[in-house]
Amino acid sequence: MTDIATAPRVHLQHQRFRLRPWIRTRLWAQVLAGMVLGFGTGIVLGPDVGWLAPETSEVLGQWLALPGQVFLGLIAMVLVPLIFASIIGGLTGAKSGGELKAVGFRLAGFILVTTVAAAWIGVLLALWLEPGASMAGALTPLAAVPPAADASPFDATRAPDIIAGILPTNPTASIAQGDMLAVVVLAVLVGIAALQVDRDKVAPFLRLLDALLSIAMIIVKWAMFLAPLAVFGLMAQLVMRIGLGTVAGMSAYVGVVLLGLGLLMALYLAIITIVARVSPISFLKDAAGTLLLAFSTSSSSAIMPMTITTARQLGVPASIANLVVPLGATMNMAGTALYQTVAILFLAQMAGIDLALPQIALITATLVASSIGAPGTPGVSIAILMSVAAGFGIPVEGMVIILGVDRLLDMSRTTVNVTGDLVACVILKNVAQPVPEIAFGEAA
Repeated sequence: MTDIATAPRVHLQHQRFRLRPWIRTRLWAQVLAGMVLGFGTGIVLGPDVGWLAPETSEVLGQWLALPGQVFLGLIAMVLVPLIFASIIGGLTGAKSGGELKAVGFRLAGFILVTTVAAAWIGVLLALWLEPGASMAGALTPLAAVPPAADASPFDATRAPDIIAGILPTNPTASIAQGDMLAVVVLAVLVGIAALQVDRDKVAPFLRLLDALLSIAMIIVKWAMFLAPLAVFGLMAQLVMRIGLGTVAGMSAYVGVVLLGLGLLMALYLAIITIVARVSPISFLKDAAGTLLLAFSTSSSSAIMPMTITTARQLGVPASIANLVVPLGATMNMAGTALYQTVAILFLAQMAGIDLALPQIALITATLVASSIGAPGTPGVSIAILMSVAAGFGIPVEGMVIILGVDRLLDMSRTTVNVTGDLVACVILKNVAQPVPEIAFGEAA
C-alpha cells in the first residue's frame, strides 16, 4: 500500500516557488504605482474636474475596472477548492488530535476576543466623537423604534435551528450560493474525519486534494500578473464615482473608522510583540506586500494564497498556515465588526435616535456574530449592516450616504483583517508541529 509520506505531491512549499515571479518583480511596488496612478486618473476624469459628462465617466470607469473584475473573478473561481484543500491539508498535517484541539481552541479564542474588543473600540469612539451629530436630522427615524427588549432581530427560540443550519446539508447549494462558512464547516469535518481513517486508504484522497491545490495556485499565479492593472482600474473607478468632495463631506465618519482601525492594528502589534516576542517593525516589513495587496483588492479571500506564503516566510509551519489563514479569511473579521458598529451608531446619530446601553450591547453582539463567518469579499459588510440596522429600527436609507466612502473603508478594514490572520498564524505557530508522514502541503 502507498503511504502518504511517499505519495507524489506538489506541495504548498513548491507553490511558493511558482508564486515567486510576482514577488521577485516587486509586486508591491507595481501595486503602489497602480494605486497612485489610478487615484490621479480618477481625479482627472471624475466629477471634480468636470471634463467628462457623468454618464461618460461612469461607463469609462466600468471599462477601467474591467481588469480588476477579471482579477477578482479568477480568484473567486478557485476560492472554494483553495479553501477546501488548504483546511483539510492543515488538519491532516497536525501531529495529534490533542494538538489539533489546541490550535482550534486557541484560534477560536483569538477570533472571539479580538472581534469583541474591536466592536467595543468602535462603540466607544462613536459615542465619544459622535461623527453623525453634525448631520443630525438628515434622516427620519422609522415610525416605531422598538424598545431594547424587542429591538434585536435575533429570536432566542430559533437558536437551535440557527445552530443546526450551520451544517452544510447540501454542499452543492452552499457552493453555488457562495456560502463560505458552509464550505469551511464541511472542510473541517472532512479533515477531522480523514485523521480517523487508515493512512493507506486516505492517501489517494489527499493526493487528489494536493493536485487540486496545485491547479488552483497556477490560476492564482495568472491572476496575480493582473494585480497592478486591476488596482489601477479599481482605484480610478472609486475616485471617479465618489469624487473628493464626497470624501471630504464624510470626513468625520471616515476619520472615526480609520482611528478605530488604527487602534485595532496597534492591538494586533501589541499581541504579536507580547505573546510571540516578534518585533512589530520586522513583522510589518515582512507582511508589507501582502497588506498592500489586501488594501488594493478589498478582499482577504482574494489574497489568501499570498497570505499563506507570507505566513510561511514568517516561520509558520505549513499545517498551521494552511489551517489558520483560510479559517481567518472567513471568520476573523474584527476590522469589519469595528466598522459596522461605528457605521450603525453614525446612522442612529444622523436620525436622532438615542440608543440605550442595553440596545447598544445587543447591536454589538449581533454585529460580532454576523461578522464572524461573513465572506471575505468586497461589499458583504453593507448587506449585514442593512439587515441589522433595519432590525433595530435605524433607517436604512442612510446607507446611501455611507456607500460613497465604503470602498475606501473596505480597503482599510480588509488590511486590518489580514493583519489579524497573520498575527494569529505567528502566535499559534508553536502550538502544533507537523510530522512528515501526514504533512499534506508541507515541503517534500
